[in-house]
Amino acid sequence: MLDSMIETRRLQKRYRGIPAVDDLSFTAPAGQVTGFLGPNGAGKPTTMRIVLGLDRASSGSATIDGRPLREHAAPQRVVGAVLEAGGTPAGMTARAHLRWLAAAGRIPDTRADDLLEEVGLAPVATRRIGAFSLGMRQRLRIAAALLGDPGTLILDEPVNGLDPDGVRWVRHLTRRLAAEGRCVLVSSHLMAEMQQTADRIAVIGAGRLLDQFDIGDLADDTTLEDAYVRLTADAVRYRAGEADGNQR
Repeated sequence: MLDSMIETRRLQKRYRGIPAVDDLSFTAPAGQVTGFLGPNGAGKPTTMRIVLGLDRASSGSATIDGRPLREHAAPQRVVGAVLEAGGTPAGMTARAHLRWLAAAGRIPDTRADDLLEEVGLAPVATRRIGAFSLGMRQRLRIAAALLGDPGTLILDEPVNGLDPDGVRWVRHLTRRLAAEGRCVLVSSHLMAEMQQTADRIAVIGAGRLLDQFDIGDLADDTTLEDAYVRLTADAVRYRAGEADGNQR
């Protein structure tokens, strides 16, 4: 687990000739929370899907622990992921869903039960997922990501739908997982939360790496939001409120 790392090298992904990811090279090392930031349309979900083997790169490489995920014998024990658009079966109960995922990965049922307790869903374990709030579904997705006790976590907007207590819980969880030597990659638009959570930052725009730096390298009078806005100034594709005042 201490060798866990996500690495992309000259990663390219094109759709109908248009680059979504363009010569992207970055690392997310073990023992740290890496914030993966960028404007809408920057290529973050595409990059994460390629790392997870859910999409195929046009060229370049994306590896976890030095190998593409498809080359690992037990993927659930290598990486867990929460994708923003990840679905959960509305007709199943939370316990049945986690136990089904556990069975697919040859993981004991007790692990599913333990995680329901850890994420705060034990009292509603027998309730159908369709009756869950957005925040409860997000907790369940996080539990599913942790099922295999993986060395790498990829979390896309993990605090989406959570109340302040839930946001704090996710912050402490990601910090604890990194302290255990795991690689934690978190994509988020919440700059203030990332400044509290991440050890290092990778910023992309228009599919390209704009910068990588440690949070500790920020000047005392500079926030992560300040640095992000400066870095992405020329990469924002959808900017509101800046049309010429004479236009209708």
